[in-house]
Amino acid sequence: MRVKTGYIRSRRHKKIRNLAKGYRGMRNSTFKKANEAVMKAGQHAYIDRKKKKRTFRALWITRINAAVAEHGMNYSRFIKALKDKNVELDRKALSELAVNDPKVFAAVVKAVA
Repeated sequence: MRVKTGYIRSRRHKKIRNLAKGYRGMRNSTFKKANEAVMKAGQHAYIDRKKKKRTFRALWITRINAAVAEHGMNYSRFIKALKDKNVELDRKALSELAVNDPKVFAAVVKAVA
């Protein structure tokens, strides 16, 4: 006697169609197209989680460069001075200081200059 797929297949298909809600055309209703779209969306999501880290690092560097320029220094010399003085502040923390607390950032620049 053969085993029919029954509700198991419909459950799996329903899960994929729910993930494809809001997609246009057959991509939100037809299982085959929805599955393709959901898999592609997953690939993009995975890649963009990695890209997000690069993008934020670039933003932090830009902010630090702009803040350091006000004190007559450039980014690369500032980072080198931080390394030489063994200041353990990362770029994220430095950019937060530059944006939210310029006085403290000025003190950091003065300390390494």
